[in-house]
Amino acid sequence: MAYDSIFKPGLFSGQTVLVTGGGSGIGRCTAHELAALGAHVLLVGRKAEKLQAVAGEIAEDGGKASWQACDVRDEEAVKALVAELIAAHGPIHGLVNNAGGQYPSPLASINQKGFETVMRTNLVGGFLMAREVFNQSMSKHGGSIVNMLADMWGGMPGMGHSGAARSGMDNLTKTAAFEWGYAGVRVNAVAPGWIASSGMDTYDGAFKAVIPTLREHVPLKRIGSESEVSAAIVFLLSPAAAFISGSTLRIDGAASLGSRAWPLHKAQRGAPAYNGFHRAYLPDVLKDEE
Repeated sequence: MAYDSIFKPGLFSGQTVLVTGGGSGIGRCTAHELAALGAHVLLVGRKAEKLQAVAGEIAEDGGKASWQACDVRDEEAVKALVAELIAAHGPIHGLVNNAGGQYPSPLASINQKGFETVMRTNLVGGFLMAREVFNQSMSKHGGSIVNMLADMWGGMPGMGHSGAARSGMDNLTKTAAFEWGYAGVRVNAVAPGWIASSGMDTYDGAFKAVIPTLREHVPLKRIGSESEVSAAIVFLLSPAAAFISGSTLRIDGAASLGSRAWPLHKAQRGAPAYNGFHRAYLPDVLKDEE
């Protein structure tokens, strides 16, 4: 089997695309789709064994992938990483700033260390990667960057640290798009809502119990797939988005719209999901819902 992308074969032939957080979840899916479309994918993350496993999957499917472990929160490590990747593989044509992480907690219970850790992971790391890729490669050759946000438009109760970081990344995306456009660099972002990804299995307790009910709060009455996020990222990286920069694309089934004053109807018909990822992983927490 192979990735069933809706995009034309060879779309990214001859291009090198760096994907952070490429060892699992949406990053893994996106890396597979980009490789299936001809890109040489550079997988970056903290855990070497996960990156190596995904690179092996891509190779088994006939694609090209390299990997390098790095903590994107470490400025000097990021500088050295980007320099090493360029020396080994040439210009970087695309960057998917996907690495991130958070944990559920009310604001009153988040200590300074926890808040700063999430901010560094979800905002500072993305900034460092984008800055170094721009300074060392894209400022000379052009390129496209896609940043990862989340559904934080009405606040992010229970994850205020991540909401603050993702909101900051939305603004950073706009600033970078304006400042770097002269060099032929486009900068956009995607904001997924509730997506069936392996990350759902990292939660426990009360939050884990809520996950199977999330679809009831989405107008389309389902949870999204990793492939639906990947397809949006691929579009923003592609020539079809050549005049799109500074935009954030919401991928949330309209869950971020409306208000509690206007109740959702019960589901009448399903809005079919797109799942082109032949190696997709269904989170354990959702398996009883199938």
